[in-house]
Amino acid sequence: MKKIILGIATIALVTLTAQAGSFTTTQYAKVEKSMPKYENVIRRTPYEECWDERVPVRRNHHRRGRNYDGFGTLIGGVAGGIIGNQVGRGRGKTVATIGGALIGSLVGNNLSQRDYNDNTYSYTTYETRRRCTTHYNERTERKFVGYKNVGFYKGRKIVKYSQTKLDYIPITITAEY
Repeated sequence: MKKIILGIATIALVTLTAQAGSFTTTQYAKVEKSMPKYENVIRRTPYEECWDERVPVRRNHHRRGRNYDGFGTLIGGVAGGIIGNQVGRGRGKTVATIGGALIGSLVGNNLSQRDYNDNTYSYTTYETRRRCTTHYNERTERKFVGYKNVGFYKGRKIVKYSQTKLDYIPITITAEY
């Protein structure tokens, strides 16, 4: 018995669904008021503010090279000549004195020309540098965004926003049966 009732109910439901339909139509509501709408917009205009500033700059300086004053050559030559004079005898004494003076001059010159790579020092100078920052001028403007159109349809208030004033507001109605 339950199967028969369930079968009849299913057939009735399928029959009703097969006969169901719908349609769509457009109607219009007359616009009674159109009001312009504005929004507040903040406009930011950038501008730059610049100034010159003196800033300290630390620098390192390395002195490289050789120091020569000629004094070492002179002292070396005299010392070499004295030593050579004491070594030689007769004519050899003169040769030994001259040879000692030459060798002493070379040694004295070499010793007086020592490197001074260890002369490194730091100092601070000042440079003028340009500094800039960006600031903004802000102002509020009213911007037009469109119209608020108000009408009534079957006692209900209808509102539609648009870029132009409307005379009628379209209303789409769908009916199902």
